[in-house]
Amino acid sequence: MNNILEHSVYISNPLLGEYFEVKLPKWEKRIKRVTYAFCFSETSGQYKVLRSVVSKFEGRPHVSELEVYTLGVDEKWRNVGEVPEPLCGSFCKANVNGFVHWMNSEKNDSIYSLNSWTEEVKSLLAPRGLTTSSYGLTLVELGNCLCLCDTYHSEYVDIWWMKEYGIAESWTKDRIWKDTIQPDISCDRFIPISTWKDGEILMQRYRGTHVVSYNPKEKKFTKVKVYLGFAGTSYIPSFYSLKTVIGESLQVSYAYPKVEIV
Repeated sequence: MNNILEHSVYISNPLLGEYFEVKLPKWEKRIKRVTYAFCFSETSGQYKVLRSVVSKFEGRPHVSELEVYTLGVDEKWRNVGEVPEPLCGSFCKANVNGFVHWMNSEKNDSIYSLNSWTEEVKSLLAPRGLTTSSYGLTLVELGNCLCLCDTYHSEYVDIWWMKEYGIAESWTKDRIWKDTIQPDISCDRFIPISTWKDGEILMQRYRGTHVVSYNPKEKKFTKVKVYLGFAGTSYIPSFYSLKTVIGESLQVSYAYPKVEIV
């Protein structure tokens, strides 16, 4: 978000129609950009909302600070220190085993991670020899694996898989040629979203409404007929109510009549 003074953040369970508005800190003039992420710690059983606040002080370059709000626990946001500035839109797409990952705009050789339990920030080595800038790279979670996707090229998509988490030598590259995507859009960027149970990879056209599925065995794309807005993301349905997370004292709203679970 750039220079947006009035905005809201909601946590929602679409299956139950529940949503909860997260109370945001008072906006400060020093803030230039805010990026949000959402994560779950299996160790603590806690859900957390993260926000990277990019500020610019007189005589100083951009500084990115990380703030954390734990649902049902924190009464206000906590500042956990300065972190490398994440690219807009890349802060929330690669949550693997309780670690949130991102890259920044200045270099493409490092990936940063936040441990959702300890709230410690570390760096991982990106695949060696990348020539695409970080603006053309996307971090995603595919099949519970951290993946770095190079979507900059018009003829193919490169997906780097970190086969062993935290081990830089385990990066493995798959090159996916886009020659079976319909010709009028094949040169556009396609961003991987998730994997199907049979190993097919679902991809979305960058800032577009086209969704395709890639079969690695047949090496072929097929069009997926869905209605899509600005962006798609992976979703695992759950009957877990927000009230069990945030507590009975906080207000949960419903997008449609409340569903009773018997």
